[in-house]
Amino acid sequence: MVAVAAVAALVVVLTRPGGTPSGKAGGEIFLQPAAATGPDPFTESTAADQGTQPPQSPPARTPGTSTPSATAPGTTVTRSVTGAAPGLYGGTKDVASCDVEKQIRVLSAQPSTNEAFASALSLRPAAVAHYLRSLTPLQLRVDTRVTNHGYRDGKPTAYQAVLQAETAVLVDDRGVPRVRCACGNPLTPPVALGGQPKRTGRPWPSFQPSRVVVIAPSVTVVNKFVIYDRHDGRWVERDRNDHQGEHDKAVPPPVVKSPPPSSQPLPVSPPQSPPTSQPAQSPASPPSAPESPASPPSTPESPASPAPPPESPPAPPPVSPAPGTYSGPPSEPALPGSSPGSSPGSPPGSSPDASSSPPVPGDGR
Repeated sequence: MVAVAAVAALVVVLTRPGGTPSGKAGGEIFLQPAAATGPDPFTESTAADQGTQPPQSPPARTPGTSTPSATAPGTTVTRSVTGAAPGLYGGTKDVASCDVEKQIRVLSAQPSTNEAFASALSLRPAAVAHYLRSLTPLQLRVDTRVTNHGYRDGKPTAYQAVLQAETAVLVDDRGVPRVRCACGNPLTPPVALGGQPKRTGRPWPSFQPSRVVVIAPSVTVVNKFVIYDRHDGRWVERDRNDHQGEHDKAVPPPVVKSPPPSSQPLPVSPPQSPPTSQPAQSPASPPSAPESPASPPSTPESPASPAPPPESPPAPPPVSPAPGTYSGPPSEPALPGSSPGSSPGSPPGSSPDASSSPPVPGDGR
């Protein structure tokens, strides 16, 4: 029996404490388009060409240099989604997003680069090839915060980055991205930044800080990734460390339970609802009785019986999640259970553009 890891998104926040860990990563967050190589790449690109059009961006600069750039204040809260969440990743059925063996060959041919790569991921250099073969090639479906690592002067240099949706990555068995294939850079979880971090680089048209996520490790090993193929609008199940997508199979849209979406706030107090009929005002007032309009007044033993309570109290409006929380997939017609009355998933043959793609767990839509 094959168990599919279909776990709802976790809720944690990435807040900003007073400083930066170990003095690394500084106070900048670099915006990195999906297909751009970026500064200080470890290797040439090992990403497969799947028709992704790289957004236009200015020439990359090395993180840590003093070249001025357009910036904006960073956000204080970032949504966190478990790496096992269905639809968090995408890809094309039967096509791998990265060439794992090419990544291994390039690193193996450059021992110093391989050593720096291993250092960034706390590996032994001799274990890099085995580690890379344990990863799964996928594509991000939402802009994602990570710690990226460039290769400069024989050493890995850590910096905070947001990777654009559609970025090809290699993912570990807990659903966490570990390699950015366009540059061969190792990736680790992001760190919180102090003060007001600056965003460096030109934002792509769809970039919204409130929709950036952090991917948290799944509590269990993910043996099957449920991904969305935007090219033909279907859902696909990919085996862990299937480097070619040769065992991919189409599956029904995942069902993830969530409360009905709503933009209405939680009421301060329970809503008041009038009873079905008013209590009698005095012992002499006859109660209403549809069966007998001329029924006699109440007896002294029962001066005036109040009307019975409603059979069920009115339900309060659905609650909107508080900022930084996640209670299930967003309110778009893609993941069953996320929107009453919506069609489950995108039907085969539907338009694969961004507007018709299913929402991503935790992206804030």
